[in-house]
Amino acid sequence: MPLLFIKKMKQSDMYIHLKGLKLFAFHGVLPQENKVGAEYTLNLRLKTDFSRASQTDDLNYTINYAEVFEAVKEEMKIPSQLLEHVIQRIAGRLFHDFPQITEIKIALFKQNPPMGAECQETGVECIYTKD
Repeated sequence: MPLLFIKKMKQSDMYIHLKGLKLFAFHGVLPQENKVGAEYTLNLRLKTDFSRASQTDDLNYTINYAEVFEAVKEEMKIPSQLLEHVIQRIAGRLFHDFPQITEIKIALFKQNPPMGAECQETGVECIYTKD
């Protein structure tokens, strides 16, 4: 594609997605959840300006999603009773480690939760924005 066409395009609302991250962790109110653990699925949408990366093909001008995953994995290792607490902690960590992020949409789902009913997953979702 000729560079002329690229210069005429406008970019807005840029997002990086990490969908369906599979993690094992020890979150929950029940004692058995803290002993046995559970499978979790995490979805992230990170708003950032990666226009320079799209023009230069240079990773230094965007967010390395492998580094995002490592930060998420570290936060998931810290046991919490509530998933609401876990996602807030993850969002805070990502805003700290990646200051170019301006908004985070995060959803965390516990697979086969122990609730006395057949349920594929339960979860929480929130959108966090920088002040």
